[in-house]
Amino acid sequence: MNAYAEMKKRHQEEVNALPMYWAFSDEQFDQQLKELGLTRNDTGKLCKTFGGGFCLASDAQMIADTLRGHRREMEEAISADETGDGFIKDMFRYELRNHEYTYTCEVEGTVEACGFTMEQIENDERLQHGLEVAAKELREAAGFSF
Repeated sequence: MNAYAEMKKRHQEEVNALPMYWAFSDEQFDQQLKELGLTRNDTGKLCKTFGGGFCLASDAQMIADTLRGHRREMEEAISADETGDGFIKDMFRYELRNHEYTYTCEVEGTVEACGFTMEQIENDERLQHGLEVAAKELREAAGFSF
């Protein structure tokens, strides 16, 4: 497994363990409140989270800190890859696969999923190199001759 995939898996496991809740109907919301020992009169004790979820207000800072820590760790791993042949290549290779690059030969969705713009890729030799190497490896593995 590549370094990016390992980090992404660990981050997902940590997010899954966070005390966040989702409800897509009034009935589900009421059930979540009941499980938390709350009623609709206690909604001031809740905060919205990403993806339409919610958490206890008392957990909001811990959740935000965890997500900021994930972003910081990702940024540090990208910064530490001086050539683009390590973590950056792993990142692009993983996301190119995830975005079906060998079917579409398009990189824009991958670039966006990694949190970059095409302009940022073009202006950073490491990012550009990592993307090019990852794309080439996938094309070769798929038997493309270009």
